[in-house]
Order: sequence, then structure tokens, then C-alpha cells
Amino acid sequence: MTRAAGLLAVLLMLAGAPACAQDRAPSSPADPSARTPLATPTTDPLADGPRRPTGAADAARLLAAALDVITDPEATPDRVEVAGHAEQLAVREVSTHPRWTERVLERLPRRFRAQTRTNLEARLAFRSMHPTTAADLADELPAWRIVRPAAAAELRRHYRDAERRYGVEWEYLAAINFVETAFGRIRGTSVAGAQGPMQFLPSTWDIYGEGGDIHDPRDAIMAAARLLQANGFGRDKAGALRRYNNSAAYVRGVSLHARVMQQRPRALDGYHAWQVYYLTERGSVWLEEGYAARRPVPVDDYLEQHPEALP
Repeated sequence: MTRAAGLLAVLLMLAGAPACAQDRAPSSPADPSARTPLATPTTDPLADGPRRPTGAADAARLLAAALDVITDPEATPDRVEVAGHAEQLAVREVSTHPRWTERVLERLPRRFRAQTRTNLEARLAFRSMHPTTAADLADELPAWRIVRPAAAAELRRHYRDAERRYGVEWEYLAAINFVETAFGRIRGTSVAGAQGPMQFLPSTWDIYGEGGDIHDPRDAIMAAARLLQANGFGRDKAGALRRYNNSAAYVRGVSLHARVMQQRPRALDGYHAWQVYYLTERGSVWLEEGYAARRPVPVDDYLEQHPEALP
């Protein structure tokens, strides 16, 4: 294995990010609407900001509205940011209610069904990498900083440049960046010492970094492309990804997110708005931009000061 697992206790995913047994309605991720009672839905499902869906029909409604915005080239950045977060919350909630899945997909416009199904599959793949009981989950929040990531347009240029230079499809680089650190939102070092937006061990960086800055988005993306190329990405994508993180679930999750972006390149803009949720024994805690801790923080202490981070 060329590197250790990155900061997969989050998310994300990425979503596509990992979940836990407690990720169900009473302890799902925090969202802005959790700070006040949910308003009666308006004709615009996103008018009140991102929120957890209350059922399958509501999830389909929120997903359709969010994906309409994400795929609209005229949508404003602020609108896309709300839509991406709303998409994330809906995917998280549906993934904890398997009986909802087909009902949600049936209610979605046909053009959004494959993308949503793939995101749900990715979510479940990453979920399988984590403990299933609260007793095995963290009682502390990490010594991280959560910052605003580089703009999606800037990152897309870096991915495409890396693809041209090294033959690694840009969607895979974007998916790794998404899953590892939510596109660089997370500034922190993994328990194994991996660093930067693409989570390199310093020893691996010495081989592929070519003198760059491990924390610089462009340098890190280029290094990841060199690493994947060296490990035979052109011949065996799954094998190269396995060398990046030695987990079949990781390979599947990254590949699924890459597939979404291959089919719908603007999906990157939606993913870019997905937030950081950290798995704890108390449930998933939303680490908003501005979170900063130099040492681990007891989750109970944090929630006393930030109750809105856990509904």
C-alpha cells in the first residue's frame, strides 16, 4: 500500500461520505433548518435552505429541485451551494431508509434517476468502511480546521490539466479529492500521517510530489495523477485506486462518484457544496467552515457550545 487511508471519518462525501448506524432520522446530520422549526414547504423546495427530507416523497422533491439547480448553467454560485448541500442531505437520509429508495427514484424525473441511484450506492460503499455500533465510534472531534475550498472552476482546471499530462481521467481525481478532504475543506493530518487535499504520506510525496507543496491543491492533484499513472491506471483503474487506498469499498465509492461526473460533468459543482460531517458516538456532527481545533475536542463539550451541530 503506497499510502494510508485518508480522513475518511468525515463525510463526504463525500458521499457520498461514510455514515454510521446512528445516521437515521433522530440523529441525522445537522443542517441550517435544524436551528429553527422547519417551515411549511413553499413552491420552491430550496427556499428555506438545505434541510432533511421527512419522507420519500419529500426526498424526491428536494432532490429534483437541487439537481435542477446544479445542472442549470445559469444558476448562481450561492444557489448551487444551497442545492449541493440539499442534495447531500437527501442522499444521506434516503440511504438510511432502504425502503424509500425505489419510491424516491420513481418520483424523480427520469434524467436524475441514474445519478441518484449511483450516489446512494457510493454512500453505502463508504458506510461499509465504518463501525456499525455507537460504542465503536469516536467520542472526540478531530484536530482539524475546516476552510472554504478552492473554487470548483479552479479545481476543474487542475484536474483537466493533470488528465492531459498523465492520462488519468479528471473525474477520478475529482472523486478522490472529494472523498479524501471534501475538496480541501479539511485541513488536518490523518492518524497515519497523511496530509494535504489529496492525503499523501510524506514518504509517498517525496516520490511523486516533484518538489511541490503537499498542501497546494494543484501540486497535490498533479502528484495524485503521477501516482495513479505509475500504478497502471491506464490498464487497470481499480488496481491503481487500490494502491491509493487498499479498500475494495473505497475503490467502488470513488469509481461511482467518478461515473456520475463522467455522465454529468456539472455534478462536480454539486459535490463541491457537500459539507463535512464527522462520525461520533453521538451521531454525525456537522463541522462548518470556521471549525478549528489544535487538539481533539470531546464531542459532548463541543455540542454543549454548538447544539445546532447535532439536531
